[in-house]
Amino acid sequence: MKTTSHLKNLNIEVNWPRAFSARWHAQLMLLHSVFLIALALMSGAALAAAPNFCQQTAQDALRSCTDGAESDYQLALGNCDNLPDAAGRTGCEKQAAADFKSALQLCGQQNTLRQIVCGKLGPAPYDPNIVPSNFVAVIDNPFFPLKPGTTFIYEGQTAEGFEHVEFAVTHQTKVILGVTCTEIHDTRRVNGIVLEDTRDWFAQDKQGNVWYFGENTTLVADGLPVDLTGSWTGGVDGAKPGIIMKAHPHIGDFYRQEFSLGNAEDLAEVKSLSAHATVPFGSFNNCLKTLESSSLAPGDLEHKFYAAGVGNLLTVDLATGEREELVKIITE
Repeated sequence: MKTTSHLKNLNIEVNWPRAFSARWHAQLMLLHSVFLIALALMSGAALAAAPNFCQQTAQDALRSCTDGAESDYQLALGNCDNLPDAAGRTGCEKQAAADFKSALQLCGQQNTLRQIVCGKLGPAPYDPNIVPSNFVAVIDNPFFPLKPGTTFIYEGQTAEGFEHVEFAVTHQTKVILGVTCTEIHDTRRVNGIVLEDTRDWFAQDKQGNVWYFGENTTLVADGLPVDLTGSWTGGVDGAKPGIIMKAHPHIGDFYRQEFSLGNAEDLAEVKSLSAHATVPFGSFNNCLKTLESSSLAPGDLEHKFYAAGVGNLLTVDLATGEREELVKIITE
């Protein structure tokens, strides 16, 4: 379905609100035109060269993002039109325009990150070959061991308050894409209040790689579920598993941890195999250090530290410096 931006690009008239300022209109149209020109250039390049499915996927995601931004903008304008006083409508329209501009900028930033990913991973579609018979019943990768009955406790001080995370390896399993996956119950509390309640599913192949097959993420407010954004299951709506931990990591390894276009696009890069980390659980040398990011969240970067025989020790938010540290491990 065409949005008003695409209709205007096709020379079909778009009726903007009469109270909408010419300055905001011009700025938004200029910004949106840049997106349209960029899309046209990428389309032309794709036609002229061999198919680059990664870039085409990124381009499709960009169109979806800008269309969604415009849809939200039009809905916001509808709410503005329903305000009873002119001053309120004008202020509302300006805020809607500012939000629209910010949304378009985010779409562009996400596209830039996806293009970087394509440059690192190559032009092929992301399509991991999942063969159920190639997976084993246990997860004993030394950097990411998941023995049922084990609970990892992480804590740290954040801008929201004191954070307490429990990463519990359950005895429950879930079959995804024919693979029997171990279920993790992951809860996050801030100042004693549950804010996130998640189920994750992992499985290990015969080579020792640990794969991430999906998650059901629930954001909680006042004890009630309010948001499932980021939830995905391999094989559903185009989502595909990624690798959470390689069997034999090497510096420079870059890989997808998950793939649900526009919903879950986490990535990791191995930065060191000899890092040091000190947390309440202990001090460790020769740690695996990764840089983790997401194409959906520009600027969100984390360093994670893993110790052989233990697992994840520490997560450091590079923007804030906040640390999520392993405090203890509880076993049955």
